[in-house]
Amino acid sequence: MKILIVEDSSIISKGLKHYLESEKYSVDISNTYQDALNTLDKNYDLVILDITLPDGNGFDLCKYIKTEYNYPVIFLTAKDTEDDIVTGLELADDYIVKPFLNRELLMRIKKILKNSIKSDHIKIDLERYEVYKDDKLINLTSLEFKLFLLLMNNKNKVVSKELLLDKIEEETGNMVYDNTLRVYIKRIREKFEDENIIKAVKGIGYILDEKEDNN
Repeated sequence: MKILIVEDSSIISKGLKHYLESEKYSVDISNTYQDALNTLDKNYDLVILDITLPDGNGFDLCKYIKTEYNYPVIFLTAKDTEDDIVTGLELADDYIVKPFLNRELLMRIKKILKNSIKSDHIKIDLERYEVYKDDKLINLTSLEFKLFLLLMNNKNKVVSKELLLDKIEEETGNMVYDNTLRVYIKRIREKFEDENIIKAVKGIGYILDEKEDNN
């Protein structure tokens, strides 16, 4: 998992980087608003963001991050007024006031990341039942979402037709056959505008294969 820390205090950012790397996270640091803008395209799983930056406002940066990248954001800040906290929670996924405990921050990071599945081009938000490809929302039906999630959870592995058919029957309450499954897979491919995003393995099932760049 890859985390960006946007924090102008080198003492805080370096200490937090050391701690999170000891917990097996990959961590980058940006000390300014502009540096963060130049770094955000590195496909992060989460951003830890201060509000007071030397060249800009963290609230504005959070709006930009959510609009352009849809990364989860945790505010980590000394601002503790009710208005700041309410504004922060409206914009971001969590809000922590300094001074803070490393273990508390770690637990909150884990909770947020547990609700998100991400790969190079695809992100699934498990709380909102939303799927994004390259930060573009893909409007899947409830059943299409669940079929895609099953494939995503088994990324680069073949999921049998029987397992996918069982999922459809479980959700619809109806007996279904191979043709029905093919229709659902076709619809998902069309919504992603990518015929190769789900590949058929003849006689066995389907695979979401991201070993290759489908773009």
